Amino acid sequence: MFTVRRRGTARLAAAIVASGLIAVGSMAGAGSAAADDATPTAGAKATLGDLKTFDKAVIHDNGRDDNVSAGLFEMTVDGGGTIQTYCIDIHNPTQGKAGYKEVSWDQSSLHNNPNAGKINWILQHSYPQVNDLAALRSAAKLSGDLTPQLAAAGTQVAIWRFSDNADVDAVDPVAEELADYLGKNAQTLDEPAASLTLDPPAVSGKAGDLLGPITVHTNAASVTVSPAPSTPEGVKITDKDGQEVSTAKDGDALYFDVAAGTPDGTTSLTASANTKLPVGRAFTGIDTTTQVQILAGSSDSTVTASATGTWAAKGPIPAVSAEVDCDKNGVDVTATNEGDQPFTFSLSGKEYTIEAGKSETVTVPVDEDQSYKIAISGPNGFEKTFEGVLDCDTAGSGGSTTTPSSSPSPASAGGSSEGTADTGSTTGGDLAETGSSSATPVIAGIAIALVVIGGAAVFFLRKKKPAAPAE
Repeated sequence: MFTVRRRGTARLAAAIVASGLIAVGSMAGAGSAAADDATPTAGAKATLGDLKTFDKAVIHDNGRDDNVSAGLFEMTVDGGGTIQTYCIDIHNPTQGKAGYKEVSWDQSSLHNNPNAGKINWILQHSYPQVNDLAALRSAAKLSGDLTPQLAAAGTQVAIWRFSDNADVDAVDPVAEELADYLGKNAQTLDEPAASLTLDPPAVSGKAGDLLGPITVHTNAASVTVSPAPSTPEGVKITDKDGQEVSTAKDGDALYFDVAAGTPDGTTSLTASANTKLPVGRAFTGIDTTTQVQILAGSSDSTVTASATGTWAAKGPIPAVSAEVDCDKNGVDVTATNEGDQPFTFSLSGKEYTIEAGKSETVTVPVDEDQSYKIAISGPNGFEKTFEGVLDCDTAGSGGSTTTPSSSPSPASAGGSSEGTADTGSTTGGDLAETGSSSATPVIAGIAIALVVIGGAAVFFLRKKKPAAPAE
């Protein structure tokens, strides 16, 4: 049972939520220590580079025409690898060298877009996934030769028409013909699975038991599994039979095996792999509002995911995790109590109790494009911090901006002139050899002001449903 006793005021709640920077109050009766845990990312993290392969497009908006560059960005993946992406947020400027994370569609601007599946079809049936430009020209019945730059521009224009409902045209007639062909023939495809996630990302239980299961979801052939360096003696990572493991594959279940008598505490495990990322995965800014991207191609790249385990001999034993919920315009904070006593915590003038063996979710409202910081702490060193930026809508969804922007750098007409695409088709999501651009990022971003640190007092409560694979 999850009970609530109200103490705060509506005026305080409104002021705190409007600030855009949210801090959650202390938790009491945790019964065990937990490590500080900044909002985890599962899958790939990458740094935005230049717009590499592009041509010109024109956005028609509110009686004015804006010339923009349309094409492929390149990102450098943390730990190794390179990915190519298209924009799915035409009116939002990019932040040069911004950090990005791989997310599910429901944690991005695609969460309420009925055409998201058509964007995925375009990605699968155009450049760079179809790297044979002669074949693409023939399929689309284009009137002229198709270069990498024109293919990228036409593909981007077609995507913008579905991602932003934009009135946009490619400047070059061949690129415009390709955009029309892709838009007319697009079909709805399912969302691609994540490159790597661990579900759930936090577990708890009594010392002497197996804590889990934590299910591995990945497109990699196998992942390497390693405990945190600070993992205490008497704790190991095992399968359901208690056999210690150092590798796992998709669908495998992992456990923290905590020996009886191990002092109350917490630790974590990390899974990592080298794999091509699934085309169609969304990427949003980690700590800043920046143009949302969608994956078009990938080299072998490093992906990681982590999970925590908390244990105690008795009392309440909480596991706490958080994830963005774009449908609710907020962050879902989930607390599970695997102890033998109720778990009680105070939260910005409210007091909550989770009975033993129960799990509940609190949705913390966050304004669009606002930074949030959800800090949970309690006695015995229990601490959790989840922070990030809510980026759930396209910049034009609430009305067009005055300055559309598709790149962090100015682009000359005609796009990149260096390099040509490799001929022949690609089916594995490899990066096309597209040459490079010398453009340097110059468009300044929009700073997010971190205003008031306070406790969020307005929440929506719901019973925790059976978890879908974490993203």
